[in-house]
Amino acid sequence: MMEELTIILAVVTLGFMFWYFSRPTVSLKVGQYAPDFHLPDQHGKTYSLIDFRGQWLALYFYPKDDTPGCTKQACTYRDGLQELADLGAEVVGISVDDANSHADFAKKFHLQFPLLADTTGGVAASYHSLINLGIAKFAKRNTFLIDPQGKIARLYLSASAARNSTEVIEDLKSLRTE
Repeated sequence: MMEELTIILAVVTLGFMFWYFSRPTVSLKVGQYAPDFHLPDQHGKTYSLIDFRGQWLALYFYPKDDTPGCTKQACTYRDGLQELADLGAEVVGISVDDANSHADFAKKFHLQFPLLADTTGGVAASYHSLINLGIAKFAKRNTFLIDPQGKIARLYLSASAARNSTEVIEDLKSLRTE
């Protein structure tokens, strides 16, 4: 009985810590320039924000490769990739997992867009999207829709894994007609 109580207490404590450190606090603002980055993808190619200048970019941060929510989010982006391309947008995912983990994840789920390895968490931190628990770091599930000039057009803080790509597509359609 005592052992079960200890396990329950540990799970509740970890859950609270994850919730506390993942809730939105400070954030970037719509209209400001997005922070630059230089990160390798699952194939070893390095990308930076300037590589996407002149087109829309759905830049999404996610906690961990091959976990249920992250898989759902990645697969909905994969399934909407053609519609996003038709709207002039690229998709890039970022987590603190390494490039090998990203390669396995991309291969397993046929993900045809870059997954960038932010192993230090520096880029996630610059986007106010890092959960740092001391012994472990995770990216928050935040998405930034960046316009062709490199400015943040929309923020999706604590984005829904199931609806995020649909929200981005709907907003892109609206923004392109303004």
